[in-house]
Amino acid sequence: MSHFQFITKNETDTKNFAKSLATHLKKNDIIVLTGELGSGKTKFVEGILSHFDLENEISSPTFTIVNEYQKDEINIYHFDVYRLEDSSEFYEIGGEEYFENGICLIEWGELIEDALPKEYLHINFSKDDNNENLRILKIDTNLKKWEDYFENIKY
Repeated sequence: MSHFQFITKNETDTKNFAKSLATHLKKNDIIVLTGELGSGKTKFVEGILSHFDLENEISSPTFTIVNEYQKDEINIYHFDVYRLEDSSEFYEIGGEEYFENGICLIEWGELIEDALPKEYLHINFSKDDNNENLRILKIDTNLKKWEDYFENIKY
């Protein structure tokens, strides 16, 4: 498992970080986003969607569990599993079937950790106590593709 850390200075910075990362996303990629409310998870998703020219389509999936987006031949699934009791509810909606059908962005993914495949990118967002605009992104991955990307990123 490799660990990386990046600091974004504001919402725009967080979105640009995500937009840059999105250039490397492919079908079957899974990104799990964790962190307290208001820490930047949804802004990150907006950045991903903006790479695919879908930023105007975003809506919070809080009440629907998952929102589906499509650009050309790419399916993007944005999950917010905050309201699920446990991973059994994720299985009930057929959640695991999404993993192989597109790019999955999962907010509050730690709540369904036992339903996740072995390989995914995990980004934990936290606020800085001294600057309300800063976000600390702690990234864990066991995928060589992402290790290479984050080791060489010029951000």
